[in-house]
Amino acid sequence: MNTSIEISESVRHYYGEVLQASSDLKTSACCSIDAMPAYLKTLLAGLHPEVLERFYGCGSPLPPALQGKTVLDLGCGSGRDCYLLSTLVGPSGRVIGVDMTPEQLDVAQRHRDWHAERFGYANVEFLYGHIENLAAVGIADNSIDAVVSNCVINLSPEKPKVLAEIFRVLKPGGELYFSDVFADRRIPVELRQDPVLLGECLGGALYWEDFRRILQDLGCPDVRVVKQNPISLDDPEVAAKIGMVNFKSVTVRTFKLELEDRCEDYGQVACYLGTITEHPHAFALDDHHFFETGRPLRVCGNTADMLAATRYAAHFQVLGDQSRHFGLFDCAPGPQGESAKADGACC
Repeated sequence: MNTSIEISESVRHYYGEVLQASSDLKTSACCSIDAMPAYLKTLLAGLHPEVLERFYGCGSPLPPALQGKTVLDLGCGSGRDCYLLSTLVGPSGRVIGVDMTPEQLDVAQRHRDWHAERFGYANVEFLYGHIENLAAVGIADNSIDAVVSNCVINLSPEKPKVLAEIFRVLKPGGELYFSDVFADRRIPVELRQDPVLLGECLGGALYWEDFRRILQDLGCPDVRVVKQNPISLDDPEVAAKIGMVNFKSVTVRTFKLELEDRCEDYGQVACYLGTITEHPHAFALDDHHFFETGRPLRVCGNTADMLAATRYAAHFQVLGDQSRHFGLFDCAPGPQGESAKADGACC
C-alpha cells in the first residue's frame, strides 16, 4: 500500500465495512466522548440512535458563537457533529458535511428528514467527496465561517492538501477548530501503511512539529491547543506494533488571520463580556488563555487579533492597538514540551 489512492481505499473499507459500531474499535483514539461539554451532551439526546452508534470521533470540536454561521464538517461520517451543529447555527445558519465513505453518508442522509422534523428546520447537507479537494464538491473560496473535523485529518494521505483547502475556503477571520490524534514522533513508513493502525487513527497521526510546520508554510504561524488527552492502546496486537509511540487526542484552534510567528507585546488588554450563551461565566480561548467574565487580561498581539478580528469580537472588549511595541510577550509555554518552551510563543 504505497499510493494515496490505496491508503484512502483502505480507510474507506475500514470505516465502511469493517466497523459496524463504535464498540468495534480497538483503541480509545476515536471515542473520547468524555471531553464533550455538558451542553453538547444534552443535545446528543435529540439525535437519532443510529447516527450516534455509527459515529467515530476523538473529541468535541464544536466551537461556540455559531448562530447564523456557515460551518463545514470534514469527514462528517454518520453526521453526528453536523446535526449537533444544526442546532448551534440555528435556522439562519448552514452546515455542510463532506465524507468519502458511502456507507457512512447513507446513515447521515437517511436521517435528515427525521432531524429536520425534530428541529423544525432543515439546514444540513451532505456531500460525497474527498477533503483534499473541496473545490470538486463546489465549496468556494472564502465561503466558510468555521471548519470543524473530528479525528479525520489523520486519515488523509495528503494532509498538507487538506489544510491548504481549509484555509482556501475559510473566510478572512474564519476559524479552524478540530480534534485529532497526534504523535510524539514520526510514525515509521511500514506502520503508516498498516490497515488496522490507519483505521484506528494511529498510523496516520501527525507528529506535532510537522503539523506546526505545515501550517507555518500556509501562513498560519500561531496554533492554539484547547485541550488534550492521552490515548491508551488497550488492544495487545495494536500495542505490540506501535506501543513505542505516545499518542494524544488534541483539540486545536487557529484562524485565517495575518498573525506574527511570535507572541509580541503591544500593551493590549482583553475583557470577556460573558455574552456567549454556553459560556456565561468564562471563556477559554486555549489551554492558557482563560477569560473570566468582566476580568481584564493582558494579551499578546496575536491573541488580541484572534478576539477582535473574528466572530468573537462581539463578545470581547479589546483595549489598545499595535502602534507601540514592548518586545516579546511573556506567554505561557506551549503544550508539547521543551520545544515549545524554547521558543516562548503562545502556539
